[in-house]
Amino acid sequence: MDKNYIDMTNENCRRLNAASERFGSPLEEKELGSQKIYEGRIIDLRVDDVELPDGARSKREYVVHPGGAAVLPVDDEGFAYLVEQFRYPYREATLEIPAGKIEAGEDPLVTAARELEEETGLRAKLLTPLGVIYPTPGYTNEKLYICFAKGLEYVGEHPDQNEFLHVVRMPLHMAYEKIVRNEIKDGKTCYAIMRYVLLERGEDPVEAQ
Repeated sequence: MDKNYIDMTNENCRRLNAASERFGSPLEEKELGSQKIYEGRIIDLRVDDVELPDGARSKREYVVHPGGAAVLPVDDEGFAYLVEQFRYPYREATLEIPAGKIEAGEDPLVTAARELEEETGLRAKLLTPLGVIYPTPGYTNEKLYICFAKGLEYVGEHPDQNEFLHVVRMPLHMAYEKIVRNEIKDGKTCYAIMRYVLLERGEDPVEAQ
């Protein structure tokens, strides 16, 4: 068999990661020039000239985003708190974990705590970082920092102006089932809930290391 693939065993993964950190990725595209063609309130749009790994040149259009933080709140009874809001680009209402834009120089956990209180009225005694995800790497540099919230206390919500949403409290297992049935489609929400379920089952591969 022609082996034009990378064998991703644990040992090979470690070697590849070490090589990438030392020498850079062999797939890297080098920026030759960059132009901002739109500046918005939250996002910018840029078009870059790049050099490809084989020396050819191309263009890359992408959205510049300051990044965001998202938080999965779970209470002592095992209920998760999600927000239902209308997402205009999809023309439909979605169920999501609370999330928002990181302000300049702000710690993502501070962002997560603020958005949790603004959107659900909850304040958490403990925020646990879960990691970073790239929601749409094909056309934006946005990074989303995900965390869990425990030890919840209701203090009163105060959503942003022009932000309309419903807070939905449901058993975590029901939220998980909605993901499996493709009723919850939001990527950050799927990641956070499925990761939490793995942790609760003691099956999380990161925790097991």
